Amino acid sequence: MKHQQSSEYLDLQQYQLHLRKLTPLHVSQAPVLMLHGAIENGRIFYSQNGKGLGCYLADQGFTVYCADFAGRGLSKPSVGPDFNHSQHQLICQDIPALIQHLYQRYQQKIHLICHSWGGVVLAASLARFPDLLDKVQNNVFFGTKRRISVKSAAKTLQIDLLWNKVSPWLCKRYGYLPAKSWRFGADNEPAQFLLDTVHWINSPHFVDPTDQFDYAKAAAQLQWPPSWFFAAVNDKILGHPDDVRLFMAESNFSDARFSLLGKVQGDALDYDHISMLTHPQAVQGHFQTLSDWLKQQN
Repeated sequence: MKHQQSSEYLDLQQYQLHLRKLTPLHVSQAPVLMLHGAIENGRIFYSQNGKGLGCYLADQGFTVYCADFAGRGLSKPSVGPDFNHSQHQLICQDIPALIQHLYQRYQQKIHLICHSWGGVVLAASLARFPDLLDKVQNNVFFGTKRRISVKSAAKTLQIDLLWNKVSPWLCKRYGYLPAKSWRFGADNEPAQFLLDTVHWINSPHFVDPTDQFDYAKAAAQLQWPPSWFFAAVNDKILGHPDDVRLFMAESNFSDARFSLLGKVQGDALDYDHISMLTHPQAVQGHFQTLSDWLKQQN
């Protein structure tokens, strides 16, 4: 590895957000903030032995921060019956605090990289607080969708049954979503956050269920910074290319780049929702291409 790893915490009074800092050993580029998706944590971007997109970018000279959302990963306290957290809190408090924290530290614009649902809440936060855009160099989204429009037997099982019905029932029983122990997620989820995602997945409107703020309307007024969306050929449900494009359209990312990762496009393999960030072959493909693009943005 050409970087060092350490942990630090952002204190938001009611809870602390864990940040895994990946510090390059040599030339440092602008800071990168990485935001994970649902039923996962910041480990989707890094590992202790140097694998993952976060580690790759750190080895290329970027100072990388992989955030754990409230209650997830190493954030304190952990998700449980006594600790709940909503999507509204993440959008209105946590993401602005993370961006402000890094901007104040480095006094330069930040690269933002998201996976899956992390991109939805990021776009919502930036649309709601457009002053934050002055602190953002660019946005990168991997497999980000808000709605799931595709129809298949797998979608019926995984989304219509497991996510929309079984998961809310588990939240009622346990006080949170025990996705780890039930083996359908890398991390547990707060009950309210789960219910918020269920609402948005099934709603045609990009409107906050807490206070009815219209994110699509707000986004229509924005001039987004340079943005790049990645979708994967084998991402059949959680980030289907059609649904990624649907999110781009409703969020006014009309000038954003879009890349489909798969063999037909010249990639080493047909990536899926997870492997696009974890497969070793990505280092010789889109990881390198993305790193070069980020450096050009600097």
